[in-house]
Amino acid sequence: MMLVAAQNIATSAAQATQIPAPLTQEDFFPVDRKQAKLGQLLFYDPILSGNRNISCATCHSIDFGTGDGLSLGIGEGGEGLGPKRTAGQGDDRIRKRIPRNASALWNLGAKEITTLFHDGRLSFSDVYDNGFDSPAEEWLPSGLTTILAVQALFPMTSQFEMAGNPKENQVAGAAHDRIDNVWPILSKRVRIIPEYGKMFVEAFDDVDEAPQVNITHIARALAAFQNFEWQSYDSRYDAYVAGDEDALTDKEKRGLELFFGEANCASCHSGKLFSDQKFHALALPHFGPGRTRLFDPYVRDVGHMGESDRLEDAYSFRTPQLRNVELTGPYGHNGAYPTLEGIVRHHLNPAQGWENWKPEMANLPDVPWLEAIDFVSLQDKRERARLRAKVDIEPVDLNDKEVGELIAFLKSLTGTDSIKGRLGRPTSVPSGLKVD
Repeated sequence: MMLVAAQNIATSAAQATQIPAPLTQEDFFPVDRKQAKLGQLLFYDPILSGNRNISCATCHSIDFGTGDGLSLGIGEGGEGLGPKRTAGQGDDRIRKRIPRNASALWNLGAKEITTLFHDGRLSFSDVYDNGFDSPAEEWLPSGLTTILAVQALFPMTSQFEMAGNPKENQVAGAAHDRIDNVWPILSKRVRIIPEYGKMFVEAFDDVDEAPQVNITHIARALAAFQNFEWQSYDSRYDAYVAGDEDALTDKEKRGLELFFGEANCASCHSGKLFSDQKFHALALPHFGPGRTRLFDPYVRDVGHMGESDRLEDAYSFRTPQLRNVELTGPYGHNGAYPTLEGIVRHHLNPAQGWENWKPEMANLPDVPWLEAIDFVSLQDKRERARLRAKVDIEPVDLNDKEVGELIAFLKSLTGTDSIKGRLGRPTSVPSGLKVD
């Protein structure tokens, strides 16, 4: 549909048709408020981690745009929050950095989302006869109807994110046996807490008493909270395309023209969420432990190829959504760029970005016992050549003024009241554990 504001943009009709309509509440799955409130408490409660010392909110904080402000996160064993989080000490210190940048959580309850995670290892599919292609494969629990609820299951099974190291706790041991052995343990932990048990009975029609609570209910509650808390569709861009000509400045309007025109951003960042949910290779420099195929001897990150096992998918990553992008740095699947301008310029000329990038641009907390492997792949000439050669986008020549206009437009995608969240951070949780 061509809206009034879009009609007045000084660009071609072909370009204007790419301009998406405003995002609205109708674009999201409905939310049960009781489930969302329950999910809020679970999101901030360390009880879902193996050692009861880290919660979802530790790495996905509203204070840092629903991320952690780090290039690669510090998970289980770390101390503190955000950019000041440290790697811990003694026997509890971390053994590995989180391989990828903590994804932002804005608008993940939208109906149009079909794929999640940087490498796309979660998607809708019938390959396992349960509706999803996921790391749980055929062991995915039944009753999960949204991709966001499925996604909520996996951080709590990850050794370096929430589960902990083998022999440290029952959850970590179960995770190294088979992934679905984790969830009954965590479900029991939660449902035996009287306040949680009562809340589940009140929130779910199929729960008459606490012993009936299972991991599906927990995942659905977490998804309900994330959907409700981080719906963001009140940006000035939304107001502009809805017809308010004064919602954007002249500079932002020129940036909009560039985004949907000459800069060619919308070829990948399309739709209301500004993502085609496909995979593209941009020659972002690799560092950290990465993620690759199980039989791969390299310390590297092969991106979507690790999921698809197709060579053509090597070093490609899911197109990130751009709403609230101003808040979600560092940028890139590994947080390679600390600023929005840095990642924009890399997109405009990946080859030049590759040559200009320096390791000190990465925001990595000091971890002396891991420093030897932090940049090992960048020291491998063959791996550098393979990654550098895989670029799916053509360079675009913009001057500094135009780059500034493009960045100004991207900042117009920032929400207003919605960026504060709706339920917020609770002061306490039913487990009695510390809220970060």
